[in-house]
Amino acid sequence: MRTEAGSSSAGAGLPLRVRRVEAGVRDMRLRLPFRFGQVTLTRCPQLFVRAEIEVAGHGSAFGHAAEMMVPRWFDKRPERDASRNIADLATAFTRAAQAYENDKAASAFGLFERHCGALAAAGRSAGETALSTTFGQAVLDRAVLDALCRAAGLPVHEALARNLPGLADTPLLPDLAGWDWNGWLRTRRPSASLQARHTIGMLDALSDEPAEPDAGALPVTLPAVIRRYGHRFFKIKLGGDPQADIERLDAVLAVLDRLCPQHRYTLDGNEQYADIDRLTQLADGLRTLPRVAQRPQALLYLEQPLPRDGSFVDGLAALHLPAPLLLDEGDAALDSFVQARAAGWAGISSKGCKGIWKALANRARCERQASADGTPPFLSAEDLTCQAGLSVQQDLAWAALLGLTHAERNGHHYVDGFGTAPDAEAQAFATAHPDLYECSAGRPRLAIREGAIALDSLFAQPGFATGALPDFDHLAPLDHAPSMV
Repeated sequence: MRTEAGSSSAGAGLPLRVRRVEAGVRDMRLRLPFRFGQVTLTRCPQLFVRAEIEVAGHGSAFGHAAEMMVPRWFDKRPERDASRNIADLATAFTRAAQAYENDKAASAFGLFERHCGALAAAGRSAGETALSTTFGQAVLDRAVLDALCRAAGLPVHEALARNLPGLADTPLLPDLAGWDWNGWLRTRRPSASLQARHTIGMLDALSDEPAEPDAGALPVTLPAVIRRYGHRFFKIKLGGDPQADIERLDAVLAVLDRLCPQHRYTLDGNEQYADIDRLTQLADGLRTLPRVAQRPQALLYLEQPLPRDGSFVDGLAALHLPAPLLLDEGDAALDSFVQARAAGWAGISSKGCKGIWKALANRARCERQASADGTPPFLSAEDLTCQAGLSVQQDLAWAALLGLTHAERNGHHYVDGFGTAPDAEAQAFATAHPDLYECSAGRPRLAIREGAIALDSLFAQPGFATGALPDFDHLAPLDHAPSMV
């Protein structure tokens, strides 16, 4: 649905005050090493947030959120090691929490609007990347939205339909001036399921040798993954060497063509292509690779091949690529999608760590610009090893509300179930969401059936796709996070 200026006025939302913010971390250990770009991840802290708000006429309520603090993605500069990356993310969160606590009343979106500029400036002064700084406010905004939904007694899609967060015209989004937020949000009805796009890391085994573990364990090799989950969508990681990437892609596609011949896939460059020349070499290799040429429609898009600081380089729009470009790490500001479209990018990613309000604005931009000339703008759902529980639930719910049909999922593959979470916590989430989780060998794990994830339970009760709560008594203090890498 496209809505234009003057069709309706935007609502002010429910004013709220953030009374208290708490945070803790849990050490998550991967069962398989995950290679992306030049990084191999084996462990990582997960941040958990609890925010207490007060809403006039509705009393107080608590809201929760969680997000992995993945090192060497938010900040890939060599002079800042993994521990410093995590410390920057912790600082960014603490800074956002201090800004929100006991501030004067505002809507949920109004709090974001009021503080995002000052928080961004503070992050720049501290030498953080834009993505590191955004992380803090992005996780906190999810907890605030959860609390708002709980205070109002509504599931997230109903709270959005009534525009309780208070989305409205703002100087932060000048290109969306006049957008009918009230009318448009009423159309945001969640889908009942999403296709899971399986991530194929650079270290993942492509054959069944060596033999798979027992049937109760999670699969290791790509063929075993396909047999177990029935995936139809895939995301294939690239390393930055055109020849090596083409050879690896040919080997991956050989497996996919054999086991699921109607598959669709995306490619993720993870900023590894240093310049236009190397990207041109990749494009040439893709166009001449028989397995790509035979099914050109199967390749959906190429995600962030260029370094974030070179995302808007001259000449990109004229480059003859076999698939549209999707911006990910280059998404540094609220208007990054506007800049990207002008530079030759067609799509942009939605990630919980980049902010729910930014993703919603980008979805609105896609609809407003859908009839413009050129490649239609689009939005994707990309994972950052989202873990079972709050993180994957809120990420999936938001992707469904954005109207997406498939989402990259990798956290369930690289971490076994709920990882180091207490058994009672894992079971509470599995009980609250019997369609989302399944139990094998006594462990709740994300359920993927015929390649799809069922979502109905995420919208069946008040809150932002929570249903159960993390055990804060078994979390470490936030300042312990840098040692968990």
